Parts: sequence; structure tokens; C-alpha cells
Amino acid sequence: MNNQDSFKKVLVTGATGYVAGWVIKKLLEKGHDVHATVRNLKNEKKREHLVQLAKHSTGKITFFEADLLKKGSFDEAANGCHLIYHTASPFLLDVKDNLKQLVEPALEGTANVLSAANKNSSVKRVVVTSSVAAIYGDAIDLNTTKNNVFTEEDWNESSSINHQAYSYSKVMAEKEAWKIAKSQNQWDLVTVNPSLVIGPSLNNNATSASFDIFKQMADGTLRFGAPALNIGMIDVRDVADIHYWAGFNPSAKGRYLSSAKDASILEISKILTPKYGDKYPLPKRLLPKFLVKLLAPFVGMTRKEVENNIGHPWKADHSKLVKEMNIQFRPLEVAANEMFQQMIDAEIV
Repeated sequence: MNNQDSFKKVLVTGATGYVAGWVIKKLLEKGHDVHATVRNLKNEKKREHLVQLAKHSTGKITFFEADLLKKGSFDEAANGCHLIYHTASPFLLDVKDNLKQLVEPALEGTANVLSAANKNSSVKRVVVTSSVAAIYGDAIDLNTTKNNVFTEEDWNESSSINHQAYSYSKVMAEKEAWKIAKSQNQWDLVTVNPSLVIGPSLNNNATSASFDIFKQMADGTLRFGAPALNIGMIDVRDVADIHYWAGFNPSAKGRYLSSAKDASILEISKILTPKYGDKYPLPKRLLPKFLVKLLAPFVGMTRKEVENNIGHPWKADHSKLVKEMNIQFRPLEVAANEMFQQMIDAEIV
């Protein structure tokens, strides 16, 4: 692995994404030349925030059009790059076919990006944005872990094409990445596995499950109470810092479970209540599990998902990341308040 200074040119896929924006900001500020892929070059408005970032940074940015499902689509963008951040993933609002719309695109997209890495001898490292969804499928999986805590050693074995299909697509995509990485010796692979990412976005069009949760807290969907859903959370800026470290630190190796704190939706609501509780119908109590199960089909959940996740503890071990990177996580209070205020200012809530 070469030193940081030799990694001048960097490819970031899915450049207009939530995490990608912060990764690109850090790269530009550090003076790197960024090759940024977008789905449609004609949509200049969607990437304007990145153009502005480059204008006020020492690095420069060049945009390339690329399609996750098109073979060879990333070859030009990867040309001359020393490092690749693969953050892109298929974004779908209405999934009718889990295999064709979730699993196959995730697999094909990963294969196409890593194929571009193989074709460019300049590439020395690839960092793939995976997810804790590749580590576990349901909260109840905690019972099968070694010490009742999720770690990088764990793999999601409970999800399938018919149960938690999105999580299944994540685990299949990451396994494909490791399979391809082991088939060559030109570049090494590091994966970042974040839990629920929260915090301000660099553009108002970013998508994330956290935006949906915050919107439901604000619009009254959860006014009668929040489900007892325990998950991990982390500030998006910490995720970007972890990506940067994973790309440029020679000792970075393997998977990095990236979760700052084990929390719940109700805990986030309690963080927001002092400042926003008077104006927004934030949830103040937990919904009984039987009621969540009753309502499940109307909010896009199966009763099996409710049974396996609601009311169960969730615990993750981020000690590998803390030990190797020496990271100090930003408080969730800061991330939650800044995110909610930004959504108000942008009239999203």
C-alpha cells in the first residue's frame, strides 16, 4: 500500500448520495482530484452542491455518467484512479420484484465497479460502503452471536429473497466484493458497515432511511407512539471520516462496523423534544408490540419482521474501529438536531 500522497486521483461512485457528498467534500478539501459518477450528466442541478464544494477547495472534480447495471460503465471514470469508493446503490421507491430490483442490481453494480478496478492498473485500494445489514438481518440475530453483540465477524444469515430482501441484497453484494477481491492481487478491499446514518445532508435531495424516520416523527405518523425498535446510529460526517481513513491508511484491513451508539426511535424523539416538541407531534411513548404487529401490513412491514425486531435489544461492538482509527464519535444529539432543523428549513417536514 502506498502512502496517502500518492493517491491523488480518487473515484467516488454514486456521487450525489448522502454519504458520498461528505466523502467528496473531505477529498476535495484535502486536495484530491475526484472522479464522480452520476446517473445522468444532464441533471446539473442535482450535482450543483458538489460543483460549489470544488470551487472552494484545493481539489477538483470531474463528473462521469455511469449505470450500475451497464457493463463497462465505470471503466472511463476509474481510468488513472488510485483509490475507488463504491458508495452507489440502487435507489427504488416501489419494489415489486426483490430479485430483479434489489438483489441483481446490487450484485451487478458491485461486479461492474470492481471490474473497472481490475482494468485499471493504477487502482490500489477499493473501499465499499456496505451496511450493518450485511452483518445482521433481524435484531433477534443478536442471540446467535458469540457474546450477544454484533461484530465484524458476523454475517447476516437470516435474510432471504422473501424476508428482509434489502438486507439480503447488502450481504450478497458485500460477499461478491470479497469474492472478487480474493481473485486478484492488484488492489486490496476494505468495507465500511455503518448502522443508521443521521445528520445534515449537503443537498436537500439526499435519500436515507433516517430521513423517512425523521419525517414520520414530524408529520404525525408516529404521534401515538414509536415502535420499540432498537438500532445503531452514527453521524454522517463520522461515516465520511471513516471512509477517508479506510481509503488512505495503509493498515486499514477487512470490515469496519461503524456505529456510534445503540439507540431507539424514541430516544431520538426525546433528543428533539426540548427544541421542537411544541411545534411537531413527536412520539412520547412506545407503541405496544401487538399494535405494531396489527398495523404492520399498512406501514410496509411483515408481521415476521415485527416479531423479530420490535422489543429486542440491539448491541454492536465498534472497538476495532476505535482502536485502529482512534475515532471520537460526534454526539447523536448534534446530528439529530442539525438534521431535523435542516429538514424544516428545506420544507421537507
